[in-house]
Amino acid sequence: MKVGFVQFDPVFGEKEKNLATVKKLLKGIDAELIVLPELFNTGYTFLDKTELDKFAEPRTGPTYDFMLKLARHYKCAFAYGFAEKDDNAFFNSAALVTPHGLIGVYRKSHLYFEEKNLFKPGDTGFQVFTHRNTKLGLLVCYDWIYPEAMRTLTLKGAQIILHCANLVMSYCPEAHKTRALENGVFIILANRTGEEKRGERSYKFIGQSEIVGPRGEILYRAKKEACVHVADIEPQSALDKKMNAYNDLLKDRREDLYFK
Repeated sequence: MKVGFVQFDPVFGEKEKNLATVKKLLKGIDAELIVLPELFNTGYTFLDKTELDKFAEPRTGPTYDFMLKLARHYKCAFAYGFAEKDDNAFFNSAALVTPHGLIGVYRKSHLYFEEKNLFKPGDTGFQVFTHRNTKLGLLVCYDWIYPEAMRTLTLKGAQIILHCANLVMSYCPEAHKTRALENGVFIILANRTGEEKRGERSYKFIGQSEIVGPRGEILYRAKKEACVHVADIEPQSALDKKMNAYNDLLKDRREDLYFK
């Protein structure tokens, strides 16, 4: 399966410009699954809920329509982060769209820093979705720091973890080598790059989007440039949890001893 990510520097509040940038970066892409960053269409630094309300969308809003057109044009699935509005509530969400339409939305479970003043904690739980006979799990940014999140997706059968992010701390790209190894899964991290200054707030995003294999091997890691990268992987290899003739990552778990 040809999988990859988009990394770029979204301009806050400029939805049309950000969508146009993505369309340009994807021109001529040959892939079956692509991951985009967290809040890729709006930028990250909302000053308050009034501003968030201006840019948030329902899960099948204009951004979904745009991504569905791309999915059908390239015959490719896309995972992307967006600010979701559901009645009067806002969620930091990730959607998975295929040429056949929307197949899932995940709401960020672990909110980071001042996100807690804007978004509600996610209520979807950790779901697994199927595309091209491959099991996919979604995470958003700070979810990575909780090993239970990726382990839950793994126990539910996920072969590839799609991680939409706006990372400002430096730890995640290296930590994903361990996350991938301890779960025997592929991870596609799509992070943004650039710096966003609004009011008294300023965030520098680290880039370093990557594709990591189930033995913790980095198949590709970007730097801080705007880019798209695609790698050819074998998702079926993530079903083999054997470390050697005696050890299996999941079968050897001692559930009788944990949390006691």
